[in-house]
Amino acid sequence: MSYVSEFKEFALKGNVVDLAVGVIIGGAFGKIVDSMVGDVIMPIVGAVVGKIDFSNLFIVLGSVPAGTANTLDALKKAGVPVLAYGNFITIAINFIILAFVIFMMIKQINRLKREAPAAPAAEPVTPEDVVLLREIRDALKK
Repeated sequence: MSYVSEFKEFALKGNVVDLAVGVIIGGAFGKIVDSMVGDVIMPIVGAVVGKIDFSNLFIVLGSVPAGTANTLDALKKAGVPVLAYGNFITIAINFIILAFVIFMMIKQINRLKREAPAAPAAEPVTPEDVVLLREIRDALKK
């Protein structure tokens, strides 16, 4: 078997296609979770904790050039090393929410699989040629 035909067989298997679809849907779902965390949850958490925006929580690790604004974006553009722990907090909360949503989805899928009643085993259908041969055999016995 050549490499090309082997690769073609591998690439066209259902598992590879399912994985590709899963990655695409996962990417879109990740954007939804990012928006949920950034636009809905983090403002609420920030209001409770007293900080409005976690993304601007950082520690400057180097010297700041004169005239550079004391914002995370401006410091990064100026090449100043910063420890952006607020961004890490946002991403960690994002991960926890995503992991919880996936857990709930898998839990529901498993519940649905368990509740599905087992279909009764269908009696195998005898092929028509076998039935005809049996009829001939029975007629010859008489």
